[in-house]
Amino acid sequence: MPRRARFCPAGYPVHLIQRGNNRQAIFTCDADMAAYANWLTEGAGRFGVAVHGWVFMTNHVHLVATPGHDDSLSQLMQFLGRLYVRHFNYKYTRSGTLFEGRFKTSIVEEDHYLLTCLRYIELNPVRAGLVRHPGDYHWSSFGAHACGTKPRLWSPHGRYLTLGRNGKQRRQAWRALINETLDMRVMAKVRHCANTGLVLGTQTFREQVRQLRN
Repeated sequence: MPRRARFCPAGYPVHLIQRGNNRQAIFTCDADMAAYANWLTEGAGRFGVAVHGWVFMTNHVHLVATPGHDDSLSQLMQFLGRLYVRHFNYKYTRSGTLFEGRFKTSIVEEDHYLLTCLRYIELNPVRAGLVRHPGDYHWSSFGAHACGTKPRLWSPHGRYLTLGRNGKQRRQAWRALINETLDMRVMAKVRHCANTGLVLGTQTFREQVRQLRN
């Protein structure tokens, strides 16, 4: 029996996690991450996915993205899987599965959780002890939000754009947000929803999404 299609309705931002099989490394160097980023950018354009935030870690990836069509994210991740796994297996003379089953997704309520979710993923390298500040980690969307870099992958979300009247104000506001301590309960909720596929939002929003399924 075919697996049930991933529920990622058009126009709703999603927190997506893709892990290495058995938590093995999916990136071993900057060149691997650059290859993944290149195909992610190409696939996002091809399948109509707006990527608002990301972080590439050694054995997993976080994305915050909005699909333009109900099947956009699935198409994007299938595209990435074909090209990147082929590249990785050839480069390292290996075969077989690289990624852990299916990627995980959690629909995110824009008004209450979108910016929090972006902060959560950009602070991942800090929590992992890789760097002391997110600006020291190259493979995340922090540079786009806080420093004015403009990677082709990036599509700023509307909630980010409300942080200021111009780019300078928005970048200043983002740096201030990043420096605020994330509530541990909120962090736990973001993590739990992402790992279990639950909707990250208020009860009203969760009901709205439930009705979309019906």
